This record gives sequence, C-alpha cells and structure tokens, in this order.
Amino acid sequence: MKRICIYPSDVVYLLGKSQNASQTLLRTIKDAFEKEKHQVVTIKEFCDYMGLPFEEVFNMINSIKRGEESA
Repeated sequence: MKRICIYPSDVVYLLGKSQNASQTLLRTIKDAFEKEKHQVVTIKEFCDYMGLPFEEVFNMINSIKRGEESA
C-alpha cells in the first residue's frame, strides 16, 4: 500500500535533518496550510512547501522499508 502522508522520520531520511528539526518543519508546514493538530501533512504539501519534485519524493518514501531509515 502506498503512503500519501509524511512523518518526521521520513524528513530525517530525505533531508538529513535531526528528528527535532524535522518535527519543527512539519509543524511549520501544517501552519502554512492551516491544518489542525490532528491532520497530517501529505507528501504533495511537503513537496510544494519545500520546492521538491513530488514524484521523486513519493517514490523514495514508498520504497523505504520500515526500520531501514535509521540504518
């Protein structure tokens, strides 16, 4: 199953940021898109905000095997 949302651990893997910086970035993106606390950030929203190519990021995130991103 393909994921459409992005989590701090994905941002750590993609951008090499710390866990704390990744959480802060996703909170900033939530604010920018006026999302409520319980709502998630989609990969598309993340890419739009960061100016990254959606298809490339989507494929990278969906090719990560859970637990592998910290390796």
